[in-house]
Amino acid sequence: MTKEIPHIKFTPEIHDNFGFEIVPIDKINQNKDQFLHNPELPHQLKFYSLIFFTEGSGRHFIDFNWYPVQQNSLVYLAKEQVNAFEFSEKLKGFCIVFTEEYFVECFSNLSNDFVFRLFNPQLFSPILQIPKTSDFENYFNLLQKEYNNSKSFNHKTIIDSLFAILISKAENLKQNQTFHIKDSSKIKFFQKFTSLIEKNLAKSRSADFYAGELSITYKHLNTICKELINKTAKNVIDDYVILQAKRSLINSTIKSSELAYKLGFEDPTNFTKYFKKHTGLTPNSFLKSLLKK
Repeated sequence: MTKEIPHIKFTPEIHDNFGFEIVPIDKINQNKDQFLHNPELPHQLKFYSLIFFTEGSGRHFIDFNWYPVQQNSLVYLAKEQVNAFEFSEKLKGFCIVFTEEYFVECFSNLSNDFVFRLFNPQLFSPILQIPKTSDFENYFNLLQKEYNNSKSFNHKTIIDSLFAILISKAENLKQNQTFHIKDSSKIKFFQKFTSLIEKNLAKSRSADFYAGELSITYKHLNTICKELINKTAKNVIDDYVILQAKRSLINSTIKSSELAYKLGFEDPTNFTKYFKKHTGLTPNSFLKSLLKK
């Protein structure tokens, strides 16, 4: 592999930045030739981001899928997700970018299950459409104004407070627009389940194994997954394996045979068959389709 998809780190223009920045999409587009990477090609984030599109329509690439966006679309991007812009003259907006440290600090007073679901693409679509009747844009404009006024008294506290309000406004809209999960105990089980998959991926891809680790029955685990995301526990495991496989393939020089063993496959051929079953492509074909300009 001669070309890798880059990891994009948080690199603010201001040296005394506290881990938070608002960047106009126009600015990213205008300066794209100056970057080490092309923002219109897939790249993996090492920070969190909210993209608020204020004008136009188009699409945005998130974890190997294109999503349509338009005026008042809010895009949630978590750390480690792969994304790419599709710039056009009509599509305008702003990127709110922040580090994991800022994220943890800003939402330290919120419950763990709320923080877990906040940027979880398994539970919600990464795109939230903000209604024109909402006051979300008013708070965004106020946040942007205060962010630009860096010499104001207690600047960071003001930013923290306004950002928390903005996130809360968006979450309130999620409750009205999407299936809202009221049973926090199921969220906690699902959170433990996904955490166990991450830790034991090379050890087991069996839903029975994870049900045992959670001290619940396979049927109970399946019911939780179906109620929360309309997928079986096995679907959740397979989705995670494929996502990690894709991310590993695009961000290292690892061979598909090496990756097979890393993901717990005893035979590289079985991994290739598994990958093709779930994506329709071999690992090498996937790379060629993604990296070509």
